[in-house]
Amino acid sequence: MLDSTTTPHRLPASDRRRQLVETALDIFSRKGFGGTTTKEIAAAAGVNEAIIFRHFPTKQDLYNAVLDYHHETAEIAECLAEFKLFMDRNDDEGLFRSIVERILQAYRKDLRVHRVLLFAALEGHETGLAHARALKIPVFELLSQYIARRQAEGALRPFSPVAIITAVAGMATHYATMTQMFGYSVNTTESEIAGDFVGILMHGIRPEPQTLRQQ
Repeated sequence: MLDSTTTPHRLPASDRRRQLVETALDIFSRKGFGGTTTKEIAAAAGVNEAIIFRHFPTKQDLYNAVLDYHHETAEIAECLAEFKLFMDRNDDEGLFRSIVERILQAYRKDLRVHRVLLFAALEGHETGLAHARALKIPVFELLSQYIARRQAEGALRPFSPVAIITAVAGMATHYATMTQMFGYSVNTTESEIAGDFVGILMHGIRPEPQTLRQQ
């Protein structure tokens, strides 16, 4: 624990800001917004609390920076560009597989981000929830429009687009939660599970009538 006479190691402002956000992300992911203090973030970062307020006027500002940390504009644009490539080719299975793989990769990249958002839901922290909606609603709307178009073309059955998107994203999210958060051990690769999820979505789990007759 630092006292008021401690002089922290000097870092360039951008590096110090990144260090504080990384440290805050770690603690927010374990304790949520309400259970975290700027004092303990400062202690974990090895700085005086005043250093935090030099970069972030309030705890809320630091929390906002944490929410933005792993959701950079370039990364989101890359994800949307990949989805649009599959859409332009009318590659339904490729699109759904891309969604699954992107979700699994996001959980594997940094589980702390998802824990922070779960805490936001548990705490009813509207800033965190609004941030999640702002990121996901444009993607959801894009996918909904695509599915509606493919349904109008007769390529997909007329289930609710909401149900279809929830099915593909929900399978991936729940699997990532089971394996990354709860530590379930499964004897399969992410590529294999992505293929299975897409197969279930596109074809169901019942065998074809021809297979049933042969049995």
